[in-house]
Amino acid sequence: MSSRDEAGPPPAQRPSLPASYGISPSASGLLTWDFVDRRLAQARNYWVATTRPDGHPHVSPVWGLWLDHHFYFATGATSRKWRNLMANPALIVHLESGDEVVILEGTAERVLDDDVLTRLDEAYEAKYGVNLLAGGEAPNPIVALRLHKALAWLESDFPNTATRWLFDK
Repeated sequence: MSSRDEAGPPPAQRPSLPASYGISPSASGLLTWDFVDRRLAQARNYWVATTRPDGHPHVSPVWGLWLDHHFYFATGATSRKWRNLMANPALIVHLESGDEVVILEGTAERVLDDDVLTRLDEAYEAKYGVNLLAGGEAPNPIVALRLHKALAWLESDFPNTATRWLFDK
């Protein structure tokens, strides 16, 4: 999906927030990409946010995979999530914890590559005990997030750990 796999993540930096948030100007305390990578790989449930055609937000929990530094999930072809993404591919993924926060922002893309689908099916079965594919076919759309921005922080030390990564669009 991107050359990021070879190059690694972009440099960590501070998010752009009003001074009233008290964000440290120092690079000391920035989280590492390993923090993000571990949290995403270990999570069972993820929250995805899409935008309805009328502009209203829609949020839903999903099962998903963090595989090869990309986030994937399946959804029904008639689901509100899928219909929203067909009209507007903007997608946000958030982990359940408000204490060890990871938020991903980007664009949704449908996965059609057979090799990727096979790897996702195997990983999904190992993680959740169910398959994404039926007879080698994906009965439901499988979505990949093309990452534009990631945010992470520890709530217990937000001003010092608030970290952002910006990816090529």
